[in-house]
Amino acid sequence: MGSSESIHESSAQNEAERSGAAAFRLEVRGLKLSIGDRAILDMVSFSVAPGEIVGILGPNGSGKTSLMRCITGVWRPDRGSVRLDGTLLDRRGRTKRADMGVVFQEPSLDVKMSARENLILGARLFGISGKEAARRADELLTFMELADRSADKVETFSGGMKRRLELGRALINEPVLLLLDEPTNGLDPIAFEASWQRFIALKKARDISMLISTHRTDEAARCDRLLVFDRGRVVTIDTPENLLGRLAGDVVILETSHGEELITELRNRFDLDPQLGRDGIHLRTERGHELIPRLVEAFPPGVFKSISLRKPSLADAFLQITGHSLDDEEDEA
Repeated sequence: MGSSESIHESSAQNEAERSGAAAFRLEVRGLKLSIGDRAILDMVSFSVAPGEIVGILGPNGSGKTSLMRCITGVWRPDRGSVRLDGTLLDRRGRTKRADMGVVFQEPSLDVKMSARENLILGARLFGISGKEAARRADELLTFMELADRSADKVETFSGGMKRRLELGRALINEPVLLLLDEPTNGLDPIAFEASWQRFIALKKARDISMLISTHRTDEAARCDRLLVFDRGRVVTIDTPENLLGRLAGDVVILETSHGEELITELRNRFDLDPQLGRDGIHLRTERGHELIPRLVEAFPPGVFKSISLRKPSLADAFLQITGHSLDDEEDEA
């Protein structure tokens, strides 16, 4: 954890002690998880403040879902602790997990039931009375813009509508913390935008905290802070703005079939630090428009299939920090 993160958390802790409140909504410390001889999570530590949206940015298979399962109690880590509003979520504090709302990647709705029936069933599982369960279900169906389809079976819903209903069910118990595992995966741009409008509305209306795992940089950019998560480890924690601030200048992308040999030559001849992404060789430079003509002159025709220039993105920041692309996939347990 970086020094700025430590200062932030220390200040929050001192303020909370003075007010008698828990410093963090969620506090994860030293989580380790192995399956066989393979390390899935390696000393994962971070916190989420009240009303904060924290993103876990990493490629598919990096351990994000495993982390979510450990926090929610689906899996038991080998070591480490999880606290919600200061309460340790061990066996004695497991009822505190009822203050969480969870949306995993895997669909969990009963498609043979109606939207309203799914929400009422979710409420009843939390011990909410029939009348109150119905009231909350109707309120959430309106919030999710599904009221006109409340009596329809879920099997008739589109993918985006199902994700909205999943979110509604995660809110049925009025949680203080919402955990969302790749919540917009597969959604079209309109559904993506609508989902984020609802996330922001929830944050403003209820001061709800959110932990969102994602491999999408457009989603990560909307979070208050990001965990750069790679191979079961938190590499760094910072705001999206600060992560982008580490990358000055331009990004030149070289599409070529001469990957490894060209990387060596670029490093030796141009004193650059080329990195291989899925879309080609990435070069960070202060003045990309000046570098491109030099590259074209230095190499024979046909070496480059294409050359493009753009400003740095969070995908570039991830590549710079971890050494590999967000598009790289690993085999998560």
